[in-house]
Amino acid sequence: MNEPLILLPGMMCDGRLFAQQMARFSGGRAVMVAPLTGRDNFTDMANDILHNAPPSFALAGLSMGGIAAMEIMRLAPERVTRLALIDTNHLPDTEARRDERDVQIEKARAGGLYDIMRDEMKPSYLADGPHKARILDMCMEMAQMLGPDVFIRQSRALKTRRDQTDTLKSIKIPTLILCGREDALCPVTRHEDMYCLIKGSTLHIIDGAGHLPVLEKPKATNNVLEAWLNR
Repeated sequence: MNEPLILLPGMMCDGRLFAQQMARFSGGRAVMVAPLTGRDNFTDMANDILHNAPPSFALAGLSMGGIAAMEIMRLAPERVTRLALIDTNHLPDTEARRDERDVQIEKARAGGLYDIMRDEMKPSYLADGPHKARILDMCMEMAQMLGPDVFIRQSRALKTRRDQTDTLKSIKIPTLILCGREDALCPVTRHEDMYCLIKGSTLHIIDGAGHLPVLEKPKATNNVLEAWLNR
């Protein structure tokens, strides 16, 4: 029996982010999406996931989910059989970005979540393509459904996250580093850095995709993920 696969979504995203991956892989293994909505720091998020997870599992995280996956690797590397880090960032926020998050938190608290997502975040998510408008609409729907309290908690977690460089250096399991070539939030160079830090890892760049290749280029992304799961 193949090991279970836990998927960790990005900021203000729910299980719809991974609909194509669940459809592709759930026939041969248990596939579950773990929410990152109830805590305001990554250590508590990771411990919640570990408490509810099977004894061992494959782990894939996108963006904020990738940061949570790295924290799981820091806390309990023996539980994870293989790791995929997708369009993510192993470094902490800069001081300027922390200040920006504080402003966004106040806007969200004052009822401005929709404007934040529409004007400040979503425009940087996707590469141009025929499905861009539909995917952006889905992203807005996910964000509105999760609401401002989740946005505030996730923003606090992101602004206080740790540098995971040493965690990446210690990883010994099969690891995939995957990103969209046009990712403006977590650029290719950042993924090249992670690839160099994890000995024996594999780097794949998805052409025609931005920050969300799981939605923008699901077939190409799933092919890479399948190779990783069977490695």
